[in-house]
Amino acid sequence: MEYIYGKVALVVGASSGMGKACAEYLKKHGYIVYGTSRKAIFPDSLTKNREGTIQMIPLDVTQEKSIKEAIDYIVKNEGQINILLNCAGYALGGAVEDISNDEAHEIFDTNFFGMMSVIRHVLPIMRKQNKGLIVNISSVAGFIALPFQSMYSATKYAVEAMTECLRMEVKPFGIKVSIIEPGDIKTNFTSSRKTAKAALINPAYKERHKKAVETMIKDELNGPGPQIVVKAFAKILNSKNPPVRIVVGFKYKCVALLKRILPSRVVEHVLEKIY
Repeated sequence: MEYIYGKVALVVGASSGMGKACAEYLKKHGYIVYGTSRKAIFPDSLTKNREGTIQMIPLDVTQEKSIKEAIDYIVKNEGQINILLNCAGYALGGAVEDISNDEAHEIFDTNFFGMMSVIRHVLPIMRKQNKGLIVNISSVAGFIALPFQSMYSATKYAVEAMTECLRMEVKPFGIKVSIIEPGDIKTNFTSSRKTAKAALINPAYKERHKKAVETMIKDELNGPGPQIVVKAFAKILNSKNPPVRIVVGFKYKCVALLKRILPSRVVEHVLEKIY
C-alpha cells in the first residue's frame, strides 16, 4: 500500500462510531494510529513497533491544554503527524426559541471550535513537513438545515465554510483538506443525542419537535453502519488530490443535487413533510 501522506494518523473521537471504524481501517493498513477520547489515559510506555496499532490517548476538544498535551505526546513519540481525522461531535435537539445561550455555546465548543483548535495545533507540524491530510466529518445537516436541529446544523454549516477556506489557505504547503458528509448512520450518535432543557417542557413546539426527532432516530437506526463512512475516508486517504467533499450514501447524493437545483421553498416544503 502507498502511504501518500505518511503513516502517523491522529483520529479525534476514536472511541466509538465512525471514528473507531476509521481508526480500525488505518490500523488494518499498517498506519500508526493515535485515537482520542476524553476518558483515555496516557500509557506508561509504547511498543517499539507501532505500525498497525491504535494507541488511545486523552483529548478533550473543549480544552486547549488537553489538545496541546495530546499533540505534543504524538510528536514526542513519532516526530510527525501526517493525517488528522476530526470525528468528535454530538446533536442537540430543540427549537431555536428553546435553546439557551449556554447550550448553543456548548455544542459549538465541541462541534466547531474544538475541531478548529485541533487543526490549529496540527497545522504548524504539517507545514514543517510540507505534507499532510486533514479530513473533517461534517453531515448532510451541513448543507440542509433540519428543523429542531438548528444548532447542530449551524455547527456543521460552520465546519463546511471553515474547511473550504482552509483548503485554499494550506494548499501551498502540500496539505490537503476534505469533508465527509454522512447522512443517517447507525452508530452510538443516536443514543448520545441531547435535547435542550426548555424543549422538554415548552408546549409550543413539543409535539412537532418530538415527531421530527423520532423520524431522525428511526432513519439513523435503519441506516447503514459506519463502514460506509470508512469507504469515503479511504477514497480521500488514497488520493493525491482528494475532493472538497464526499456525500455518503446514494440517497443523500440525490438530496444534495436536488438542494442545488430546486427552489428553496420547494426544499423547505419537502423537509416539513418529512419532519
